Amino acid sequence: MSRVQDNIISRRSIYRFEESPVEMACLETAFEAARHAPCHKQTHPWKFYVLGKEARSSMIPEVERLAVEKAAGKGENEVQEGIQKAISKILSPPVLIAVTSAVTPEDDFREMEDYAATACSVQNLVLSLWDQGIGTQWSTGGITRSDFVYKALEISPVKEKIVGFLKAGYPAAIPQREKKSIAEIREYLP
Repeated sequence: MSRVQDNIISRRSIYRFEESPVEMACLETAFEAARHAPCHKQTHPWKFYVLGKEARSSMIPEVERLAVEKAAGKGENEVQEGIQKAISKILSPPVLIAVTSAVTPEDDFREMEDYAATACSVQNLVLSLWDQGIGTQWSTGGITRSDFVYKALEISPVKEKIVGFLKAGYPAAIPQREKKSIAEIREYLP
């Protein structure tokens, strides 16, 4: 099996990371892979914002608000646990990257193609990091649609859409996942 094929098949979303820092050179190698993703009409619609401590901390009020909203109707202890868990998801990963894709409201089809290209770019980034022993988790949710977060990170919602946050670091554990069989995902048509 080729190294590329092995990386594709072995890659998993990582939910727990070691505290070891990720070298900037590793990130730059992955960004080089990301920029070579296929994209229709060479729009290169993706952008990656590597968030430092200050940028991450700027999102905490909104992370807390969303956690309280999500925990509506639960007891106070559950609400506080939810808040702490949500904050930890932002502050604890060794690397946190906001991923955006270009917005073209006048052309829905292009925006869809650009989103697909951005997803390809993320996959290149993730596979490059995996090849270096670094795991990732692509996370979406309410935080990606929050006006507060756009302002906190100084991202223009008129020009870019946050499509997710990529957490990265050396895996503390690699989960095992069952995948659908080839027969379930592939069909040859006459």
